[in-house]
Amino acid sequence: MHAFTLPASPAFADLTRAAQDRILILDGAMGTQIQTLGLGEDDFHGHGNKPCPHHSDHPQKGNNDLLSLTQPEVIEQIHYDFVMAGADIVETNTFSSTTIAQADYGMEDAVHDLNVAGARIARKALDRATAEDGKPRWVAGAVGPTNRTASISPDVNDPGYRAVTFDDLRLAYGQQIRGLIEGGADLILIETIFDTLNAKAAVFACFEAFAEHGTRLPVMISGTITDASGRTLSGQTPTAFWHSVRHARPLTVGLNCALGASAMRPHLSELAGVADSLICAYPNAGLPNAFGAYDEGPEDTAKQVEIFAREKLVNVVGGCCGTTPDHIRAIAEAVAPHAPRQIKRETLA
Repeated sequence: MHAFTLPASPAFADLTRAAQDRILILDGAMGTQIQTLGLGEDDFHGHGNKPCPHHSDHPQKGNNDLLSLTQPEVIEQIHYDFVMAGADIVETNTFSSTTIAQADYGMEDAVHDLNVAGARIARKALDRATAEDGKPRWVAGAVGPTNRTASISPDVNDPGYRAVTFDDLRLAYGQQIRGLIEGGADLILIETIFDTLNAKAAVFACFEAFAEHGTRLPVMISGTITDASGRTLSGQTPTAFWHSVRHARPLTVGLNCALGASAMRPHLSELAGVADSLICAYPNAGLPNAFGAYDEGPEDTAKQVEIFAREKLVNVVGGCCGTTPDHIRAIAEAVAPHAPRQIKRETLA
């Protein structure tokens, strides 16, 4: 059965209805929050708390996704803090939960558990918040770009070489997406796309997983413009990026990471001018300083994101690197008076 003949999940109608009423809020940076906790190697392994059921001889500090297994309460609280700051959509702690990305840590065999746990923890945090205030919220299964590119050779002396194939990516993403669905994700967010061929493999994997599941989940697709050139790492403009992924009929298409809101605006405006889907934007808290930290405060970020809303460019906004619950709270307050961007087609399902 073709993916588009599958019944749409309830999240399609719920999100479409909500997005017609107001600009929806995505959460902020999981990594930023984890860094503030000062966790050490033992914390990542779960020693003395909840030992990791998977073993690797590699150091695990920095493998933030592993904390879904070894420090689930920590991850749940971060999700909850973002929700209470105003987030309607929360991303799972699974940005690097593919066999390709986890190979750096020797944790390939943990991938299924990482994704199932990541979705369940996010759902638990959202259910906890909804029990308090009755507001509906959605879990976005976060699918990162991996640390390999299917379009560009990593060897300048061998431009034809590729470190990963389309099928490698398709299989890795498929395993991840099946775990996210099993864990209860409402939608799939393919994010921080620097190579659209990688994203196409993720989209293909989504369609395969949805066919097996018997239900089509909404898909959000978010690219990243890496510098002032206005192009992705693999060379596409925002317009070309949209035409490369529009076949997926995404719920949203947009941009995240790399740039702060001010530098992102012209590229977002270009994308909003051609796409017939909802538009999502979640910029960094400005550009990183010399130490890799982000100095832009919540009010400054919110003022810039408010321009997106005032100019009717967006339907979903949030934050990427450097953004905290305070940033999300300020963004939510800033865009609340503004109506969402109107889309061209009548239905998203």
